[in-house]
Amino acid sequence: MLKEFKNFIMTGNVIDFAVAVILAGAIGLVINGFVSDIMMPFVGSFLGDGLNFADMKVVLSEAVVAADGTVTTPENAILYGKWINSIINLIVVGFVLFMIVKAYNKTKKPPAEETPAGPSDNQLLTEIRDLLKK
Repeated sequence: MLKEFKNFIMTGNVIDFAVAVILAGAIGLVINGFVSDIMMPFVGSFLGDGLNFADMKVVLSEAVVAADGTVTTPENAILYGKWINSIINLIVVGFVLFMIVKAYNKTKKPPAEETPAGPSDNQLLTEIRDLLKK
């Protein structure tokens, strides 16, 4: 059983999949950084006054603060701004992946055109035999 597991793990497909997952995680971090640190300030400045979507929320109940300044009950809010950030992130990730796949497809060789099947070897030999008999 251990040998079978070793053979399974060492096949190319499993190793390729593991590498793809690791690279996807790294690319995800890069894209998230790009969206949050580069794209969102531009979007916020175009919408006016450096708007930050992450700060947008609807407060359902305010935080309760004790006399000594400690928060006894945290604020209850719908953080729809973070959701907007997630949607923008999804659009950017989708576009980047589209561009990667498009570039990859350009590097692949076009499929070879299939040649029409001619007569088989037996048919050709039969024709030659028949011609020689004549």
